[in-house]
Amino acid sequence: MYVPKSFEAPDDAWCHALIARESFALLVSTGDDGAPFATHVPLLLDADRGTYGTLVGHVARANPHARLLGAGAATLAVFQGPHAYVSPGWYRVHPSVPTWNYVAVHAYGRPIVIEAPDRVRALLARLVGTYEAARSAPWRFESLAADYVDGMMRGIVAFELPIERLEGKAKLSQNRGAEDRAGAIQGLEATGDALARATAELMRAADGR
Repeated sequence: MYVPKSFEAPDDAWCHALIARESFALLVSTGDDGAPFATHVPLLLDADRGTYGTLVGHVARANPHARLLGAGAATLAVFQGPHAYVSPGWYRVHPSVPTWNYVAVHAYGRPIVIEAPDRVRALLARLVGTYEAARSAPWRFESLAADYVDGMMRGIVAFELPIERLEGKAKLSQNRGAEDRAGAIQGLEATGDALARATAELMRAADGR
């Protein structure tokens, strides 16, 4: 990922926080023919496992991606946060051109298939627990019959992705002057669009305001 100095993520902790918050990833692996193959999938992070952390998740066994994961193909997981169009009409300094502000993290590694049934079951329970946690009456993975879970598990391939390289980018108008950044924040907030307002919030945080 192209990351100019002014747009570098603050640190690995910032990258980990974005992964945890925006956990629905684009997973891309290199096929035998050198062509990429992509799957959209939720991934959870074990931040303390490995040099840069370890991602865990699963895909359908029928998905061709499962074979690439089993072969340990070079793999990239892309996590994207809020993003928004920025109009030059919000700037004080002219001439200026439009741009797009966004935050993203790229995690690279080679996957390892999880074979042990108890570990696969634990991963599934963890995924459910993570995404049900915010509900007032969470659905419980443990409510499923064991034989049903066993059958479902035969239809998936669970894996972990030890992160060998971690890149973060926070393109939030750091290359503009204070007045232009303030104008962009106000413009984004005035749109009423949820993603634009979330981007403005990130810009305020980057400015320490």
